[in-house]
Amino acid sequence: MRDRVYRTEAIVIRRSDAGEADRLITILTPHGRQRVVARGARKIHSRLAGHIELFTHTMLMLAIGRNLHIVTQSSPLDRFERLRTDLERIGAAYYAAELVDRLVEEDTENKRAFSILLGTLRALDAGAAIDLTLRAYELHLLDALGYRPQLYECAACGAVLTEATNRFSPITGGALCPDCAGVDRQALPMSLAAFKLLRYLQSQPLEISGELRISPATSAETESLLRAYLRHILERDPRSLAFLDDVRRVLRTSGQASVNSSATRYFAQGDTDENDRDPPGAR
Repeated sequence: MRDRVYRTEAIVIRRSDAGEADRLITILTPHGRQRVVARGARKIHSRLAGHIELFTHTMLMLAIGRNLHIVTQSSPLDRFERLRTDLERIGAAYYAAELVDRLVEEDTENKRAFSILLGTLRALDAGAAIDLTLRAYELHLLDALGYRPQLYECAACGAVLTEATNRFSPITGGALCPDCAGVDRQALPMSLAAFKLLRYLQSQPLEISGELRISPATSAETESLLRAYLRHILERDPRSLAFLDDVRRVLRTSGQASVNSSATRYFAQGDTDENDRDPPGAR
């Protein structure tokens, strides 16, 4: 039986207000996703307030409560301070956090998912290329949770894929060989460059993505393919993608001041959408 008070490593992935002064936070731990409450964390003199910010990697002391476990102490291990100075990287971190929040089942142990999120936040904080870091994150997380897209064998017939492969089907779960290209009429066209990049990122360590130099067209295409696949799994686009796209658009046209205004509007909606529901269990 678990002790009444226990310690766990955690990453804060979502938070919302509760009552007059409490904070509800969703954490990812090596033992799964979990909702906990930080009593009085919104009070001005709370010692917890600065230690349970979003994306913080921390060591928590938790007391078992009747409904939710209670945060009694937080000792931050990494706040990812450099990440927080760049709004596009903050948007990327929101997206990464939302994916694990929606894909990882509550109280289901997955140490690999925890390590993948932690490694991604570290890469974003260290200045790694945002697009490639997120593509590697998506592929590794999907693999860890049982949603690995088929990129080496045809998703329809299982035949070994060759460089002639040019279709990706979110419905069937990956790339289709030329003979099966007609199985899914909604399958997306896929260039050889995007096909090779997806296979490479899927097969290599998470950290290696920062060393690649990829054309903007190939980067955009791989993003579009994985977005379509995740949309099929989640049955909708993650909310954070709209903000990330808005940040990128405004940065190209109006500069940082307008982005900060955009961020204010987005974050005013809160860190959570209570109507969100987790997708069915991983295959």
